[in-house]
Amino acid sequence: MSRRREHVPTRPTWRCQACGIAWPCSAAKLRLLAEYRHDRAALTVYLATLHAEAAGELAGSGSGTSPAGLIDRFVSWARARG
Repeated sequence: MSRRREHVPTRPTWRCQACGIAWPCSAAKLRLLAEYRHDRAALTVYLATLHAEAAGELAGSGSGTSPAGLIDRFVSWARARG
C-alpha cells in the first residue's frame, strides 16, 4: 500500500490534497496529460466539467478567484498546441 498522497482536488477549496496549492497543480497537470495523451478533447471536456463545479463552489467562498482565472487554471493549459 502506497503512502504517497495523490495530487487530487480537495473540495470545496479546490486545493491539491498532496501539495496544498491551487489544483490542478503541476503534478496533476502532468498526470492528466499523460492519462489523456491520445484524447485531448476528452481531457478538455473533463476539465471544463470540473471548472463548472469549482466555479459554483468557489463563487460564495470569498476566495477572490476571478472567472477568467478559473478558465486559465482549469482549461486553457490543456488545449492542444499548434
